[in-house]
Amino acid sequence: MPSDVLHVTIDRANGPESFEVPAYDNQTVLDVVSWVQQNADPTLSYRFACRVGMCGSCAMMVNGVPRWTCRTHVSKVTDGAAIHVGPLRNLPIIKDLAVDMDPFFDKWVAAEGVHHGGLTRDDSIAVVDEGSATRVEANAGIECINCSVCYAACDTVAGNADYLGPAALQRAWTLLNDAKDEGSVAILDAVSGDGGCHNCHSMGSCTLYCPNELDPMSAIAGLKRETAKNFFWRGR
Repeated sequence: MPSDVLHVTIDRANGPESFEVPAYDNQTVLDVVSWVQQNADPTLSYRFACRVGMCGSCAMMVNGVPRWTCRTHVSKVTDGAAIHVGPLRNLPIIKDLAVDMDPFFDKWVAAEGVHHGGLTRDDSIAVVDEGSATRVEANAGIECINCSVCYAACDTVAGNADYLGPAALQRAWTLLNDAKDEGSVAILDAVSGDGGCHNCHSMGSCTLYCPNELDPMSAIAGLKRETAKNFFWRGR
């Protein structure tokens, strides 16, 4: 049985709307949003899938902070007994809490965040030294699940629509350090241009809010170093 009531404000197309939601122990923000949709307003639109912190699709702004709502317990984020839930920042809103992820993924492609293979199925499997410095760097960002929390947290993205963003740049850094990837020239060209890594102000919000505890800011710093080296090397 509920022990109290939560005062929930949800950003809608016509402005914020308030709801009173029964409060339970171990209740997540996604539970709250689902209760509103199931009991108060069936037209409320939002996105979720796994509910266990694996897919990242339930990411929303909670009291102004981007979070996975399925793993955000109400007790950790309530301001008194109030919660404000909104769509992810820096992305077009489709409806209510659902955003269009296309710009986010388009920037992955723009950053050459796709594998550049050179082998065929007839070639031997490439041997990778798991202990090498480059493999360690590649492994550091490989658990990104494209939830876009870092993108929503980034003030540089908010002020510069062309900025590729922390997730795309971290993916570029991962591939740059992957011995199996053969696209280093294309990657460095992509991330050194307009909207690339040198637009980053190193504020660190991407690293601070990453639910998987990744470090995009360090990856972007690595890209800055490598693009600078590449620039001076080509200038010789």
